[in-house]
Amino acid sequence: MTWVKRQQQGSCMWIKNCWYVIAWEHEIPSAESTELFQRKVLNEPVVVYRKQDGKLAALENRCCHRHAPLSAGRREGDSIRCGYHGLKFNAQGHCTEIPGADKVPSKACVRAYPVVTKNNWVFVWMGDPTKADEAFLPDNFSCSDPAWKNIPGYLHYDTPYLLICDNLLDFSHLSYVHEKTLGGSTAIAQARPTIEKVTQPGQRGIRVIRHIPDVPSPPFYQRFRTFTTHLDRWFDYEFLLPATLLMHSGGKPVGTAPGDMSQAVQLHSCQTLTPETENSTHYFFQQSHQSDLGDETVTQSIYNSLVQAFEEDRNMITAQHLNMQTPAFNPMLPLHFDAALMQFRKTLSDEKSAEDLAA
Repeated sequence: MTWVKRQQQGSCMWIKNCWYVIAWEHEIPSAESTELFQRKVLNEPVVVYRKQDGKLAALENRCCHRHAPLSAGRREGDSIRCGYHGLKFNAQGHCTEIPGADKVPSKACVRAYPVVTKNNWVFVWMGDPTKADEAFLPDNFSCSDPAWKNIPGYLHYDTPYLLICDNLLDFSHLSYVHEKTLGGSTAIAQARPTIEKVTQPGQRGIRVIRHIPDVPSPPFYQRFRTFTTHLDRWFDYEFLLPATLLMHSGGKPVGTAPGDMSQAVQLHSCQTLTPETENSTHYFFQQSHQSDLGDETVTQSIYNSLVQAFEEDRNMITAQHLNMQTPAFNPMLPLHFDAALMQFRKTLSDEKSAEDLAA
């Protein structure tokens, strides 16, 4: 089945044996708090909390007794007490106490998920826990590197995550969707990207490189540096399974010597998509600038511009998704814009087929 047919049929097309971001680290309550954090991932309700030593635990957010959400209960030490009938579960998901019962049945348990933190992203492993390998974690270095500044962001989409993947894999839309924000030139849509397979160990995905010479500075750049000449711009990013974008981008005045970045805008962005359900998505993002360029107002300005642009994306993708609810006589028409997303879809499809075969 082609990616176009899968997309139009609404196939969820997600894999489980990989790490998904469930939260920014600051969203998880402290070890001193009894509060519990919950979010749905791949249609599975998950509750995350800090143990007394500050380490994280992640459990199925559904008591095995009457399926009440454990997040409606409370943390007791390193355990969770269900708020409905008081069953107590340890960090491994085993029920250790049932009020009024002399013995706890062996079946009284909930699923425990491998959970790790890397550079302020909290990841959960949704598949076979014996296959959880931290080598598959993306290098989201700028989320916490002191050489870079950013404001962490989150958006919720009422659309399938693959439509957002398609958007991130085809930057030609910047010329039109983001004409007055991130784009600024139709030359972005005219530029043909170079697409490569990612080959570093532990990572699965593609690399997309797009150079746009001699174009006006986008309004986004003018927020933190004034340019009076055209720029040579670049977008160089990896898009890794399950759905993570790691991008170096920027621009510098035309005619600048090779290697001279003294007047350049240099940015690093980390964005990742986590399916909530077949038709809804968590979107975690940040756009970092170098710490020695600008102050907190610059950081805030970049964040504001990014949120404005991503709202433009969300509006377009939501309208697209709504249009797709009405059957069309003709299928989507693949064009050259789709080269990167077709390669990524092939990588995803191969991984899902292998996972299904091994199940």
